[in-house]
Amino acid sequence: MKISVVKNILEANQRIAEENRRRFSQNRLLVINFMSSPGAGKTSLLEKTILALKDDFRIGVIEGDIQSTYDAERIGQTGAPVVQINTGGACHLDSNMVEEALQNLDLARLDLLFIENVGNLVCPADFNLGEDLKAVILSVSEGDDKPLKYPLMFHVSNLLLINKIDLLPYCECNPDLIEERARKVNPNLTLFRVSCRTGDGLDSWTGWLRGKLRERK
Repeated sequence: MKISVVKNILEANQRIAEENRRRFSQNRLLVINFMSSPGAGKTSLLEKTILALKDDFRIGVIEGDIQSTYDAERIGQTGAPVVQINTGGACHLDSNMVEEALQNLDLARLDLLFIENVGNLVCPADFNLGEDLKAVILSVSEGDDKPLKYPLMFHVSNLLLINKIDLLPYCECNPDLIEERARKVNPNLTLFRVSCRTGDGLDSWTGWLRGKLRERK
């Protein structure tokens, strides 16, 4: 019976996700779901990405947190429209939450929508939101074993951004090993190494995004 209930929840989530995807497609909108453990640097990476692209593309953000509006306030300072979702204890966003948040965004006036999920490497991997791409952000301070410990997250993702590479001299972490282990789980991952503090790798990341956005024009 428990398995049946879980299956029903996922099926209901998928139905709404497909409706979200239809709306995104109608508006020629690129949607990326940012996922990571807490503190990996999702919000900092979003800030840097928005600032690099906002003169050429219209960007919106759905910000997911268990409580508080702290990250949404940070994103709002970039000038991008942002909608806060507080899950009240749930460890992930679901498609219904996103659908409700969309009522507060004018999708016709956006080119790119980021969904910053709740910090968690487990639950968000199970819940499709209707996005085009799933991106997992991994800080080097978390070590190089996460693709082995949380394989589903890396399996369902399209992108892996290895963040905080400026900390490599101070961490026992091998980014080559992260990439090797991640590719064993998912050979099709597109990978970037970035530092929000020094700016290393951000041009490659935002340049790749520019290419994806131009494909939608």
